[in-house]
Amino acid sequence: MLQQENATIASPLNDQQLDQLQQTAATSSPQQLAWISGYLWGLSQAQHPSDEKAGSQILASVSQQPASKLTIIYASQTGNAKGAAEELHAEAIALGIDAIVVSSGDYKGKQLAKETHVIIVASTHGEGEAPDDAVVLHEFLQSKKAPKLPNLQYAVLGLGDSSYEFFCQTAKDFDQFLSQLGATAIVPRLDADVDYDSVTPEWSQSALLKIKETFKTSSEADVVPLPITQNNTSVYSKKNPFTAELLTNQKITGRDSDKDVRHIEIDLEGSGLSYQAGDALGVWYQNSPELSEAIIARVGLNNDDQCDLDGTTLTLKEALISHFEITGSNPQFITKFAELSGSKKLLKLVDDREKLRAYSGKTQILDVLAEKKTQLTVTQLFSLLRRLTPRLYSIASSPEEVGEEVHLTVGVVEYHDGEAARVGGASGFLSQRLEEGENVKVFVESNANFKLPVDDNAPVIMVGPGTGIAPFRAFLQERDNRDAAGKNWLFFGDRTFTQDFLYQVEWQQYLKSGLLTKLDVAFSRDQAEKVYVQHRLLDQAESIWAWLQEGAYVYVCGDATHMAKDVNDALLQIIQQQGKHTQAEAEQFLTELRKNKRYQKDVY
Repeated sequence: MLQQENATIASPLNDQQLDQLQQTAATSSPQQLAWISGYLWGLSQAQHPSDEKAGSQILASVSQQPASKLTIIYASQTGNAKGAAEELHAEAIALGIDAIVVSSGDYKGKQLAKETHVIIVASTHGEGEAPDDAVVLHEFLQSKKAPKLPNLQYAVLGLGDSSYEFFCQTAKDFDQFLSQLGATAIVPRLDADVDYDSVTPEWSQSALLKIKETFKTSSEADVVPLPITQNNTSVYSKKNPFTAELLTNQKITGRDSDKDVRHIEIDLEGSGLSYQAGDALGVWYQNSPELSEAIIARVGLNNDDQCDLDGTTLTLKEALISHFEITGSNPQFITKFAELSGSKKLLKLVDDREKLRAYSGKTQILDVLAEKKTQLTVTQLFSLLRRLTPRLYSIASSPEEVGEEVHLTVGVVEYHDGEAARVGGASGFLSQRLEEGENVKVFVESNANFKLPVDDNAPVIMVGPGTGIAPFRAFLQERDNRDAAGKNWLFFGDRTFTQDFLYQVEWQQYLKSGLLTKLDVAFSRDQAEKVYVQHRLLDQAESIWAWLQEGAYVYVCGDATHMAKDVNDALLQIIQQQGKHTQAEAEQFLTELRKNKRYQKDVY
């Protein structure tokens, strides 16, 4: 109370103004506070802050006019890099930096020679590949056509997942390319993990402040328009999710299947959220209370231990349930715990990156902690864990078909430690802990790199084994409602025909109606020899090539580690054999398909 009274005395604001300011500050993120700070400072520098000519456009005047410009380029596959780039852009504008943000797919590489300052925000796709929109720029910077860039200052922000071998590879590539062309790094590259929101603000502020320092000054003020929120878009987003109702949770694998796959339906009524076939739904979930308690006990702490997190006091159990990743482990967690515990087994694993990734992929955090009994403090435990991040699920419905609903196809992730099976965080929450009629926080993540062709007459080939079938259910619903005349060919694979043929009745109905032109299936365990979708593609090589010559679009969804690579190899083989191409020519053929949006992947 004394602090508030002193603030009131020292402040030129009245009590009501100060109270409003404090309420706004208390509910704002660090990025929002930075934006507000720059906005208010800009207003304070304006010569005519009440000028009616500003109209509905909010204007901020800054005392220094940049002679240079900052270009923020994003290479984004699912939307994370785009979102991070847009946040950077807003912060730059708030600081009075003349900045633009642009997709790598819309940016011409030769323009770099005219730039003074560039920030690249890049995600990594598949086996260390550049996102689809970034393929052309990525290739250009490696070519002899790339210009020398001695006058360019740059920074690179990478978004990735350290569980994968090629962690932030695209960002590393861009950093290397620009450096080799003579450009100067403003700040060291940041390779951010899945919980990138916790580390990017500090890096962003550092990069932007250094950029501003290098901009030349002028005696005249520069008027910078601040972004205005459009009224025709939903207010809900990743940082402000919509509280939706779970309508349906239906198991769609058979009783004897060793896989548990659920069809999930969620109500979006009243949210204003819109999506298209090919987009993803972000789901914020709650961890298992029982798992939280088990982890706390294993490291010698108590459920009711008090901790301070982001300025809020809560119990340790509450923190683990709502704020940290506590299910699947990751290489960083294992490495840090190996050092803290001194476990010989884990320390040996850390020295072998391939074995470390394999162990990480099949072992839950609780089981890693069991490798060696270790007493941890709350601070040490928090230092090991990633912050909770939402799970993205490919949407399995078209809004044209289901209205203000969204459907998902969720495979329940299971872990076995020899004693009992445990489930994944998000999949366990949606399938087992959340009851129909209860609420779940969601948002839409658009994916411009996984969309049906604009031309409804174009043929479409879809490859989606397992839960990778989800977006193709949406695609067929969309094409059905658009009365698209183009041919549709679906390849689906799973373990057994009787237990794992997801949405079988729907595919049969589409075949009967003629919407689905062809359906090829591969059930790996229904015969002695394993058969997968890539084998079915090779079986149909001649027809696949014919469809490609007709302008077919190829879509692949599902496992990135094995399936997507095997399908890619099968396509290369088909192009070589049927098109009479060399290996290099076949690879270039596929690259051209990617550039032209005719080969799109949604893999994970």
